[in-house]
Amino acid sequence: MRAFPCPNCRRLNHFEVRVCPGCQATLGYDPEIDGFRFLADGATVWRDAEGEVAEVVVCANNNDYRICNWLVASDDTTPMCRACRHNRTIPDLSEPSVPSRWARIEAAKRRLFHTLMRLGLPLETKAEEGPGTQGLAFDFLYDAAAEQAGSPRIFTGHDGGVITLNLIEADDAERERMRHAMGEPYRTLLGHFRHEVGHHYWSRLVETDPAELEAFRSIFGDERIDYQQALQAHYNDDGSKVWTDAFVSFYATSHPWEDFAETFAHYLHIVDVLATAGGFDLSLAPLPGDAVGLEVELDFNPYTADTRALTEAMGPLSFAMNAINRSMGQPDLYPFHLSDAIVAKLDYVHNLAAKARAGGSVVEPVPA
Repeated sequence: MRAFPCPNCRRLNHFEVRVCPGCQATLGYDPEIDGFRFLADGATVWRDAEGEVAEVVVCANNNDYRICNWLVASDDTTPMCRACRHNRTIPDLSEPSVPSRWARIEAAKRRLFHTLMRLGLPLETKAEEGPGTQGLAFDFLYDAAAEQAGSPRIFTGHDGGVITLNLIEADDAERERMRHAMGEPYRTLLGHFRHEVGHHYWSRLVETDPAELEAFRSIFGDERIDYQQALQAHYNDDGSKVWTDAFVSFYATSHPWEDFAETFAHYLHIVDVLATAGGFDLSLAPLPGDAVGLEVELDFNPYTADTRALTEAMGPLSFAMNAINRSMGQPDLYPFHLSDAIVAKLDYVHNLAAKARAGGSVVEPVPA
């Protein structure tokens, strides 16, 4: 996502900032304006860059735990912000290592929600779900078995609109160990959220719509194959399984549900990366042979842009990102290749999001 200017001094800040390093104003993110409001000079009311006062208060998770920098309307029926109100279970905070890790989890979740809201995707809570809808909730759990003996009893996953996250995923060393053990080139807290919420939107937008379900199967395959058997075969692979360029990751090859979730997560990766680049008004030279003579201008809205615009811009940008990482002795930041088959799957996800944003109206696919 783009950087956010302080409304008091205009210094650019990251999304997670609570106090502006430039002017020391207290900052709070207001989803209604997609920007920061501020408190300064002993003020007790939140203002925007024009000095206009807003009837907002800090999220209850800021009051109780200092864990959130979002604002909520003072007359809202819930004291929680748009992201925190989806929490069903928070971890046991009496364990000394938990609060800092929960803070990292919540920071990643707020980035997820920013993208979902900008895309216009439905975001019902469990209290708001009804016929034809599925609410979204989160259980963040401390797993003593995983922490003390390395044998987790709580597994990150999705079931019926509830995303469970084992708190050990916020431990950098343990997550890196699992990344290597499972052969995942890209394993992050934000990546986990984007993948699991993909499962939620498959249930929310695809599973209950017969026409959508058929469209899904034509792209990703038949999800009615036994899921547990498919996962067991994936993890028991003797090395003979082929990962073709029709899948964005090796895990995506395991089952159509996982292929969709991995593709959904990748769509969010691309949208957010391009939104960040566009926020800094970046432009890039094209890769030779791709669009000779055409400069890449990131001056479009990635939240509504078509798949072709997204993927064509991602090519030179990802090359530049990887080159910068290599100059620092780091592995490629974007170790992916967008084949035609993957682009077709991304296009399906894009159209699904566009239809949800438009309230179910038909969106024509991007021409080949």
